[in-house]
Amino acid sequence: MTDRTHHHGMTRRQLLQASTVAAAPLMFAPAALGQTRAANDKRILVVLELSGGNDGLNTVIPHGDDAYYRLRPKIGIRPNRLRRLDDHFGLSEGMVGFERLYKDGKLALVHGAGYADPSFSHFASMAFWHTAAPNSGEPYGWFGRLADQMAPSAPANFLVYIATTQSLAVRARRHVPVVFDNPDNFTREMFFDEGKALGAPPESGKVANVSQAWLRDIARSANASSGLVRQAWSDYRSPVDYGLTDLGLRRVAAMIAAGLPARLYYTAFANNAFDTHVTQNDLQPRLLTYVADAVAGFMQDMERLGRADDVTMMAFSEFGRRAPENTSLGTDHGAANVMFVAGKKVKGGHYGAPPSLTSLDPGDNLIFTTDFRRVYATMVQGWLGQPASEALLNGSFAPFDMIA
Repeated sequence: MTDRTHHHGMTRRQLLQASTVAAAPLMFAPAALGQTRAANDKRILVVLELSGGNDGLNTVIPHGDDAYYRLRPKIGIRPNRLRRLDDHFGLSEGMVGFERLYKDGKLALVHGAGYADPSFSHFASMAFWHTAAPNSGEPYGWFGRLADQMAPSAPANFLVYIATTQSLAVRARRHVPVVFDNPDNFTREMFFDEGKALGAPPESGKVANVSQAWLRDIARSANASSGLVRQAWSDYRSPVDYGLTDLGLRRVAAMIAAGLPARLYYTAFANNAFDTHVTQNDLQPRLLTYVADAVAGFMQDMERLGRADDVTMMAFSEFGRRAPENTSLGTDHGAANVMFVAGKKVKGGHYGAPPSLTSLDPGDNLIFTTDFRRVYATMVQGWLGQPASEALLNGSFAPFDMIA
């Protein structure tokens, strides 16, 4: 596969420091190896999920390809209505934040991301992306397995998920993810009769069995975590504009500002927002504006906090849309899509081969050119300095040369 790349320039005792991460599988002199490990020990990965199947063709628009306008005579975005990146590609009109990140060399666009024999079911396809196991099944998510790999001793507050309920993506064998939506109201869910026991679990004393010890341990950890999150949010102040909706990223910034030991954060534009079957151009550009503003604001906030060198973000959607427009001026569930990676240490530009607009599959879908797990491998190995093992990603995938 050919790459098309353009570069622009507080365990419980101390509320829990993150474990040491294994160094990247490269050869270094001892001093350099120590420096690399120290740098990697501070690095944070944030994942943003765009649920519903965002239409990649009307996000990163191939305005230089006439086939695009033949496939989409009514909903195709004309050159005078997009944010031009080069002679071939442009961004949806409201994606000012992404345009700025791209032109600053801090945004990578990965074309043709998908997997073989794609599913057009939101639930199935999202599960495949969550587990890094296309057309298969896994009890744990790839992000949860990554936490287990990075910190086998499972320190508390290492893995954070911004949502009302836990996702399969962050389900781990060892780690218990911190899951919250509104930090002000973050407390452990329980029945009223359980409140006294769970609200103040004893710190010591004999227990009847291992299960009781485990339940007491979880209760203490949950209480400590919720207190940390509420305090971090209460202390957080920022002048940065995240746009009309922050997509959970302002809460991520607050946790980072407070020095939480979390190294892995996951948030989402939820509720199938991008499922644009009807009058797509009335909705999708607005959603993309929210995304671009929130991501750009988050990156600006990382600069303000002095953490820009330590944070990288990856954004994806469970599938793309069909190449031709439908009769309702929308697009139906498709296959290959575009992914985004943003950060100060990212070598911005285009990665992966753009899928052909003239050689479609029998269902008029774009044929994927980049297995999405190759981008996961880039984040795991290239960014976090972890082995992108077959056990982690259900296969071997060469990372892109995307991290400076």
